[in-house]
Amino acid sequence: MNDLRITLVQGDTRWLDPAGNREYYGELIAPLHGATDLVLLPETFTSGFSNEAIAQAETMDGPTVAWLREQARTLDAAVCGSVQIRDGGQVYNRLLFVTPDGSVRKYDKRHLFRYAREHERYAAGRERLTVEWRGWRICPLVCYDLRFPVFSRNRYDVERANGLDYDLLVYVANWPSARAYAWKTLLRARAIENLCFVAGLNRVGTDGNGLHYAGDSAVIDFLGHPLSECGELPVTVTTTLPAAELLAHRERFPAMLDADGFVLT
Repeated sequence: MNDLRITLVQGDTRWLDPAGNREYYGELIAPLHGATDLVLLPETFTSGFSNEAIAQAETMDGPTVAWLREQARTLDAAVCGSVQIRDGGQVYNRLLFVTPDGSVRKYDKRHLFRYAREHERYAAGRERLTVEWRGWRICPLVCYDLRFPVFSRNRYDVERANGLDYDLLVYVANWPSARAYAWKTLLRARAIENLCFVAGLNRVGTDGNGLHYAGDSAVIDFLGHPLSECGELPVTVTTTLPAAELLAHRERFPAMLDADGFVLT
């Protein structure tokens, strides 16, 4: 493993405006060519978190997937964020992990936000995703997933070359400021308990439903310490994750050897 550069793009997503959001986020990430390995965009970055956006849901052949492929190619970096995707007669809150060669990996949000009736309009995913990228194993999840530690548990397998499932846990979100303390606390908990880095990318501003978002995007190390914190203004921040420090911590404090085994269903 070499060090990994990760960029948090904490933006003020335009409400129900896919073309406008592609232009907006495209301008924010354009200067990053050669300066990062992984770019994070917010949950539902083409629309904001709206149940009504289901009417605008694209397919995997639509303009946003094509745009993500072009951004990854131009930046020579992976680009990751979630959008509403219509697939097989259902609509998913689908996280897309796109690499410069045009490859697209997907994760459909498993835990749908019942409080906002997301579960009544969107289909839930089942399978967790782990992506290998530039020597790192990355597990990307979406917003409300943060509240469910069993699903994100970094399982240990002595037969696996790297032992643990992943090195970096990612959450892209639209997490309202009313629950900001939970966001900040749970990001740190996930990092500590999973012996990994955690990157949480949230949006800022006020959406079309009148909900305010305080940002508070952050990159957290394996001890729960922030390597970067973004506050509540639009900002683009790149942080380098030191691979050697992560590996040394796991060797020094191998809590994964005492973890409980389980199977997700």
